[in-house]
Amino acid sequence: MTIIGTPLSHSATKVLFLGAGELGKEVIIELQRLGVETIACDRYENAPGMQVAHRAHVIDMTDAAALRQIVDDDRPHLIVPEIEAIATDELARIEADGMATVIPTARATQLTMDREGIRRLAAETLGLKTSAYAFASDAETLVTEADRIGYPVFVKPVMSSSGKGQSMVKAASDIDAAWTHALTAGRGNQIRVIVEGAVDFDYEITLLTVRHSGGTSFCAPIGHRQENGDYVESWQPQPMSDAALKAAQGMAQRVTDDIGGYGVFGVELFVKGDTVWFSEVSPRPHDTGLVTLATQDQSEFALHARAILGLPVDTSLNRPGASAVIYGGVEAEGVRFSGVDDALSVPGTQIRLFGKPVAFEKRRMGVAVAHADTVDEARARAQASSAAIKVNA
Repeated sequence: MTIIGTPLSHSATKVLFLGAGELGKEVIIELQRLGVETIACDRYENAPGMQVAHRAHVIDMTDAAALRQIVDDDRPHLIVPEIEAIATDELARIEADGMATVIPTARATQLTMDREGIRRLAAETLGLKTSAYAFASDAETLVTEADRIGYPVFVKPVMSSSGKGQSMVKAASDIDAAWTHALTAGRGNQIRVIVEGAVDFDYEITLLTVRHSGGTSFCAPIGHRQENGDYVESWQPQPMSDAALKAAQGMAQRVTDDIGGYGVFGVELFVKGDTVWFSEVSPRPHDTGLVTLATQDQSEFALHARAILGLPVDTSLNRPGASAVIYGGVEAEGVRFSGVDDALSVPGTQIRLFGKPVAFEKRRMGVAVAHADTVDEARARAQASSAAIKVNA
């Protein structure tokens, strides 16, 4: 039986977020609705999640001593990692010392924050179908492995998110640039990349997989479109054959069962006909899952909050929907948003402006989500709403 205390009192149920971006912000809001005390940490001041948490800290989360000190000072019951650049070995020690429960587990954080760990688990331990791949710690090895796999290939840092540091390489002459991009844009201090062969797929999906006290549940598959490895729009449901859906759910369950723990997992998969390839898994809500704000009674953020607290969940899809990213477009601090009234005049539409203190041209500053009778109509609404927002320095 779950018992929740009173925030800012001796009985408080406390959750510490390591990373306080827009996804963490939504989970914090859901937890506060359930009477949970929230603490947000990030590497910079006024991160989105900090703006809604009960209190916040600015720390280098790769600093093991600083991380342990925060846990020792705040005494959270649960720790929710949201980003990759974390001292995961220290998290494991914190969990082993009984200081807090890491969501979903410390081992999960170690595995999934590093593309090498999760790819080896999926392909080599579990035997799941994946693209051809190799790892490299220097440019010379990267050239050799890319030649072996065959061009085009994708080069990614082993530690990054949202497409950061990713390159599509069509010839050996572009390898040096891809190597440099991966090292400068990845997170953490690892000088290591994964090189992957291209997969001939019809579409790619995120299958939100929820491990909770009642078992494992799946949301309807989410289709999405990426540019340079970063999601631009998503929609739900993505039509797929019964055979492909069954295969996708089977892969997702095998991976998440091995990882263990409670919460939402964003399992990324490629699909061609009835054939499915495993790509990646995130042990937390997924950016493409922002669409669930428009499609489900319990968004992925509400599902995550409920699951980590041991509460019942409902992954039902109510209606088709879509999301479209609002980019910064400028490099400036304290930007202003215009066109909000026009954006919200589009039927069935909501927007989220994340509140990031600094805008970059391709930084995700907000999102428009919309519902409609069909996915195509929802996509058109979300795109129209997103396009109406202007970011001004």
